[in-house]
Amino acid sequence: MLVLAFDTATAAVTVALYDWSPGEGVRRRGIAENVDRRRHTELLAPSIARVMAEAGAAPGELSAIAVGVGPGPYTGLRVGLVTARAMGEALRVPVHGVCTLDVIAWASGRDAPFAVATDARRKEVYWARYESAAVRSSGPAVGPPADVLAGVPEGTLPVIGEGAALYPDVLGGSGQDPTPLLPTAAALAQLAVARLSGGSGPELLPPEPLYMRRPDAKEPGPRKKVTPR
Repeated sequence: MLVLAFDTATAAVTVALYDWSPGEGVRRRGIAENVDRRRHTELLAPSIARVMAEAGAAPGELSAIAVGVGPGPYTGLRVGLVTARAMGEALRVPVHGVCTLDVIAWASGRDAPFAVATDARRKEVYWARYESAAVRSSGPAVGPPADVLAGVPEGTLPVIGEGAALYPDVLGGSGQDPTPLLPTAAALAQLAVARLSGGSGPELLPPEPLYMRRPDAKEPGPRKKVTPR
C-alpha cells in the first residue's frame, strides 16, 4: 500500500510518501517540508513531484491519498484539498481527510491528556483536546486562546502547537514544551496507514474542509442603483 500525504492547512506545506506491507511494516519513501504562509500554491505541486521522483514511484502506483482538512485559513486549506481531489479523480484512488489538529496530536506520541492549538489569526486559535495522541475528546473549535483551557484547573492540561507558542502567557504553562508546532505529512501518512491497515487512531474523514468560520473574502453584493440628478 503506497500512500501520498500532504497538508496545507497551516504555514507548513508538507508532503510525504509512505508504503506499508504486512511483511515489512511502514516505510518512508520520501518527504518535503516547507514553511511559507503565502506560497502554498507555488510549493505544493513541485513538492509532490519531487517526493515521487526521489522515491522512484509513479502516480499510478498510489493506493490512496491522505490530506489535511484543517481547521485552517480558507486560502491555504483549499490548495491541498483541491489538489487531493483532482489527483484522486484522475488516478481513481481513494482520498481520505484527516483533521490537521489530529496530525499534530499523533506526532506528539503523548499518552496523557493534552490540547492542540494552531494559529487562526484574528487573535484566535483552532483547538481540540485529547485523551492521548490517538484519541480526541473534544473539538475542533475556534476562539480566543483562553477557550482552550476554560474549565480546566490551572497547570493540569499541557498545550502543544503553534498556538501555544504564539500565546505563551495564556497557553504556555511553566516550562512547557509546545512542540510539535506544525503538522507534518510524515505524521499524516503514518496515521492514515495505521487506519487503512486496520490499526487504531484518529478517524479518517471525507476530503471536505473544516473551515470553522466564514472566509475573509466575500462575494460582492449587487451594484447600487444610481439615481440620475
